[in-house]
Amino acid sequence: MTTNALEVKNLKMYYFTSRGPVKAVDDISFTLKRGEVLGLAGESGCGKSSLGFTLLGMPTPPGKIVGGSIKVDGREIVGLPEDVLRKEIRWEKISMIFQGAMNAMNPVYTVGYQMIEPLIYHKGMDQDEALERAQKYLELVGLDPEIVYRYPHELSGGMKQRVIIATALLMEPTVVIADEPTTALDVIVQAQIINLMKRLKKELNLSMIFITHDLSILAEISDKIAIMYAGKIVELGPSDKIYYEPAHPYTQKLLAAIPRLHEDVDRLEFIPGQPPNLLNPPKGCRFNPRCPYAMQICKEQEPELKEVDKDHYAACWLL
Repeated sequence: MTTNALEVKNLKMYYFTSRGPVKAVDDISFTLKRGEVLGLAGESGCGKSSLGFTLLGMPTPPGKIVGGSIKVDGREIVGLPEDVLRKEIRWEKISMIFQGAMNAMNPVYTVGYQMIEPLIYHKGMDQDEALERAQKYLELVGLDPEIVYRYPHELSGGMKQRVIIATALLMEPTVVIADEPTTALDVIVQAQIINLMKRLKKELNLSMIFITHDLSILAEISDKIAIMYAGKIVELGPSDKIYYEPAHPYTQKLLAAIPRLHEDVDRLEFIPGQPPNLLNPPKGCRFNPRCPYAMQICKEQEPELKEVDKDHYAACWLL
C-alpha cells in the first residue's frame, strides 16, 4: 500500500470548442497522503471544479484529458476504458460530493433508492442489505435512518447536503472530492457541515480534496492548500504557511480581501481586472496583467512551481 492516496503529475484537461481549446486544467501536479485534506481555492472560473471532474476520469464534454497522470491508490486511471472506470474506480476508489445538492438528486425517486443503486451495481448487494448500509451512513452524518423512504423535496438544504455526503462515503473510497459542499447553505448549516466533515475525516481517516473559493472555510479543515489561477496551481503548501507567509502575489491579494476578526484593517483589498480568457491565456505568468509587481520577465517566461520553504511551493519570478 502506497503512502499517497492520490498522485497527480503534469495533468492537462482542455475543453475543445469551435474557437479552440480552453486550457481549464493545464500542467497540474500534486500528491495527497492518506488521511490528509487538501484545500483547493481560487476565483470562480479558475478550473477548480474542472480539476475535480478530471480526477474522477469524467471531464464534462467537450473536455478531454490531453496529458499527464492520475494515480489513485497507486493505480494509473488515465487511459482506462469507461466501463473499467465506472466499475472499479468511481465511488470504489474516488468519489465526489457534488456542488449544489439541491440539483444532484432525482426528484422522482426516494433517497434510499438513489443511495443503494451503487451498492447493488458495484458490490452485488441485495436490496435489504444495501438499504441497511445506507441507513447506517445516514446515521453517520447525523440524519434519521428513516430518511431513506423520503423524497428529496421533503428535505431541507442542509439535509440534502448530508445525504450527498453519505452517498459519497457509502463505498468507502480512498479519496473524496468535496466540490463547494457549503454553497447555498446558511451560515449555521455551513458550520454544521464543516464540523461534520472534520469529524468524518478523523473517524474514517478520509483523504479529501476540499474545493471552495472561500479561504476562511479552508482554514478550518485543510492540512495543506493549493491556490489555483487560470488553470494552474500557483502556490501549494501547509495551511499555516499559506495563511501566515503567502509567497505568491495572487495568494496575498486573496487573503487581503478577507475580513479579520482580531486585526485592525483600514480597508479590504481587491484584485483589479478579471481572470484571463483560457482560450488565449497571457504569455508568461498568467497573473501578470493583474499583478502589482509584474516585471518584464513575467510577461515573457512562465515561472515554474519551486520550493520556497519546506514543502511550500510557489510559481513567481519575484522568488
